[in-house]
Amino acid sequence: MSRPGLELNPSADDIDYRVRLAAFDWLSKRVGIYGDVIQRDVLARGFEFEGKRIPFVSPQGIFKPQIVPEIPLSITTTPSGPYNDSLGDGEIFTYRYRGTDPDHRDNAGLREAMLRKTPLIYFLGIVPGKYLPIWPVYIVGDSPSDLAFSVQISQPQSLQLNLGESTHVAESVPEYAYTRSYALRTIKQRIHQGVFRERVLRAYREQCAFCRLRHLELLDAAHIIADSDPEGEPSVTNGISLCKLHHAAFDSNIVGLRPDYVIEVREDVLKEEDGPMLKHGLVELNKKRIVLPSPAKLSPDRLLLEKRYEEFRAAS
Repeated sequence: MSRPGLELNPSADDIDYRVRLAAFDWLSKRVGIYGDVIQRDVLARGFEFEGKRIPFVSPQGIFKPQIVPEIPLSITTTPSGPYNDSLGDGEIFTYRYRGTDPDHRDNAGLREAMLRKTPLIYFLGIVPGKYLPIWPVYIVGDSPSDLAFSVQISQPQSLQLNLGESTHVAESVPEYAYTRSYALRTIKQRIHQGVFRERVLRAYREQCAFCRLRHLELLDAAHIIADSDPEGEPSVTNGISLCKLHHAAFDSNIVGLRPDYVIEVREDVLKEEDGPMLKHGLVELNKKRIVLPSPAKLSPDRLLLEKRYEEFRAAS
């Protein structure tokens, strides 16, 4: 997500405001560098704020750091948690109470966030131990009979904190031309991509199937058949873990992958002379067999590879 467009007031001295501002800023930078998905231990370590370490999460789904104990900073859903939280198909999703007591201090904190229209962070678990951050979100409804809150996703650029008010919180839930339905579609696309990437990389033991590079920041989940194609299902068998160089080469049909899992480099590229990167990064891949995932049932679908290999041959 892009960096929130907060309206700063140099005279502001509100701890809650400054902590949220620092949290949003940290998330923006982290996602910008490393991508959407963040490991739980990174979130548990948190960020530094005025010489203090502020975590993003705790074992409880509703989290209030000690420095801002009144209103939660974040809400979290784990992939296999006990609560049936769901983004659903509409513009607003539900988030379940902690327990069954509407007056539990965590539930009361979210209710206060609703009254003050305070922006929160939502950490959506997509695979065990890894989360996709969504921010800002607002509590916009409370249903004690259902033991659930209604949560609204907003666009980062619309986030404005009105420090002129005594509450020092957002003046209103944003109502800009950027539609909430578009925001939700964008979030769901990020979830889809995040889940696919994490499952593919895990199957390949977090390494490039072509060159064995293990730096996560440089790894992608490449589709064999593009997700825009009717056959491009978001399944591990339609994916390959590739470093960014080999992902680009695969998508550009500079390299191809035969149904027997052997790499081929395009003929004209094999004849080029262009320094060590071409030689060691591409040419030496020719006729090598890829690293296969574990378990073997997650290996690339041979029928999909055959279709993609025909495209490579046509481009050659």
